[in-house]
Amino acid sequence: MITALAGGVGAAKLVSGLAEIVNPEELTIIVNTGDDLEIHGLHISADLDIIMYTLAGLVDEDKGWGVKKDTFNCLDSLKKFSDETWFNLGDKDLATHLFRTDLLRRGYKLSEVTSMIGNDLGLRVSVLPMTDDKFETRIRTEVGTFHFEDYLIKRLAKDEVLGVEFCGAETAKPAPGVIESLLNTDLVLICPSNPIVSISTILSIQGIREALKQTRAKKVAVSPIVAGAPINGPADKLLKGLGLEVSAYSVAKLYADFLDCFILDEADSAEQKRIEDLGLEVKVTKTIMRSVKDKIHLARVAISG
Repeated sequence: MITALAGGVGAAKLVSGLAEIVNPEELTIIVNTGDDLEIHGLHISADLDIIMYTLAGLVDEDKGWGVKKDTFNCLDSLKKFSDETWFNLGDKDLATHLFRTDLLRRGYKLSEVTSMIGNDLGLRVSVLPMTDDKFETRIRTEVGTFHFEDYLIKRLAKDEVLGVEFCGAETAKPAPGVIESLLNTDLVLICPSNPIVSISTILSIQGIREALKQTRAKKVAVSPIVAGAPINGPADKLLKGLGLEVSAYSVAKLYADFLDCFILDEADSAEQKRIEDLGLEVKVTKTIMRSVKDKIHLARVAISG
């Protein structure tokens, strides 16, 4: 059994590689929901959708998100009535959000709805939201505090980060199956996701970090930082905003209290000793995933023990 902590494009690439080489029914993905937001009255679960669309073979590979060959007719028409059209919702993508929102309003939990969507997409992998409770990641800047998606997409991540807030972390509980999956797995894999707004969100939920310390599973993380920069997204601005250096070492240190092994890109081999001094095993390999072969290669390294 393998359990992965995931959020965003990098995670989706790696879990798709995993699904190629292991029995999908033995794979569980715990996904960040700090990016969830309501827009145009719809509940959007950005990271859940990226993971599920990718595993279902539906994702737009060029963008890394959304549905391939989607159209944006509804969004284009909406621009006649509203200037709040900064979040790109494709027409096929809208169907997912409409379905999710309707069920949530009827009293279903996010984990229940996610399971239904996964089943309808033909997934054999178990995809779990980190929590069913309200949770929102907010970015504090000199000009105000913004929902992460607002900061990232509407404001193009241009503002200097002064802090990060996890609204709801004090009360949010793990979704059903999350703790059990961590305690009863053979391997926990921390995907190459943003360490602040994709992984630390999951770790902030009650009981999850403790479960990672308690589980007998081997715990392996893949660095999302290569040669001093993130592969995707604003991880560099977030790390700097929290007073951390932008490096693979910083990411390893964030996870060091529960981690066993850290996977570095070849470009960062000079950091191996520093990370080993944290008490971690280190593997050095190619971590940038541009092809299916790359995804499978990294997945094999991650599960190689």
